[in-house]
Amino acid sequence: MNELTEFEKYVIEQKGTERPFSGEYVNHEAEGLYLCKKCLAPLYKSEHKFNAFCGWPAFDDEIHGAIKRTVDADGQRTEITCYECGGHLGHVFKGEMLTGKNMRHCVNSISMVFKSYDEIEAEKSKAAKSMQMATFGAGCFWCIEAVFQRLDGVESVYSGYSGGTTEDAHYDAVCSGITGHAEVIQVTFNPAVISYNTLLSVFFAIHDPTTLNQQGNDKGPQYRSVIFTHNAEQVDQATIAISKLIQQGIWPKPIVTEVSMYETFYHAENFHDDYFAKNAEQPYCQLLIKPKFEQAMRQFEALLKKD
Repeated sequence: MNELTEFEKYVIEQKGTERPFSGEYVNHEAEGLYLCKKCLAPLYKSEHKFNAFCGWPAFDDEIHGAIKRTVDADGQRTEITCYECGGHLGHVFKGEMLTGKNMRHCVNSISMVFKSYDEIEAEKSKAAKSMQMATFGAGCFWCIEAVFQRLDGVESVYSGYSGGTTEDAHYDAVCSGITGHAEVIQVTFNPAVISYNTLLSVFFAIHDPTTLNQQGNDKGPQYRSVIFTHNAEQVDQATIAISKLIQQGIWPKPIVTEVSMYETFYHAENFHDDYFAKNAEQPYCQLLIKPKFEQAMRQFEALLKKD
């Protein structure tokens, strides 16, 4: 949450009102998004804004799910607040026929901060450049996908296939074992939030790296323990992590995790994406994935995204 000035607290937290025609955005016409001053959640698009000549910024629409409406105690007006943090924005009025949508959100300028579309695109571009990739195989990708999706700093997780000898891969062929591909997840992560070493720690904790071409009852080279590294630094980190685990003697049998340079990732068929989330009640998910998932959620609670 952003630190607020005393006057910002008065308006946003104590439901005060700024003087008419005094706000920064009354006559503001730039293209972009208006965000909540307190939590930076997107509230309105510049396309929603119009001049109502009322002294406060006016909008005839909102970003879906951004605004909460609450009728005032006297029943006369409807307050609007940020859905994310509850910060006071102003009031909403209907039936004034000022625009075709027949709606006016009357918002305190001080409750918002503006960000141009150019700024937003620049931030997205910068964030994309700072993102890194990690590719792991640890048995059935349904299980490890579900765990890694919950880690703070992980931008995306996709199930797929890597490490084979054929120029294409699909589920039936990979399951036959003849293509040489492993079931893997492709992780895009922000190293400023979660490190590659931390991802390695999670990876080794959620599967058995000592069983060759097997995880539980899932058998075959497609279920092998494997790390596909994207650069020399990842090679070093993976190798060191394995050496440390061997020294610690956590497993009675030798670690057989393969460390190979990443070459190609084939995105699995769409029905594999978010499989556990979509099919949690299926027997395989209940018996095999759910216990591992819940154990990982407890073990790595401090690393999880805040819902």
